Amino acid sequence: MAVKIRLTRTGGRNNACFRIVACDSRSPRDGRFIEILGWYDPNREGQNFELKLDKIEKWVGNGAQLSDTVASMVRRARRNQTTIDEPLEVPEIAEVVEVAEPEADTVEPAEEVEAPAVAEKAEEPVA
Repeated sequence: MAVKIRLTRTGGRNNACFRIVACDSRSPRDGRFIEILGWYDPNREGQNFELKLDKIEKWVGNGAQLSDTVASMVRRARRNQTTIDEPLEVPEIAEVVEVAEPEADTVEPAEEVEAPAVAEKAEEPVA
């Protein structure tokens, strides 16, 4: 049995979503599959797919063939993959620059401005 890793369509009309599956190469596009290996949503912005790379590598090691679309997703996923075990490299700071604080004597107080006088209205008694 020749196994292919390809997309199978899910979702409604005009709202396509896809699963990445391992299936027999003779089965129809939306037919029976062996295992679900991820998903792809073309309507999302940014990160629009997720793959189980360890399972995909296991299938490829056993002779499965990737479709062109899935192969490009695997390349993108491997490029963007970060491992938790590797420590992030922090660049060393060569010099520490000290910022001088202004002295209290050099700051001049602001001048006080008087507000213009408002003419007061005399209250007239209501009859």
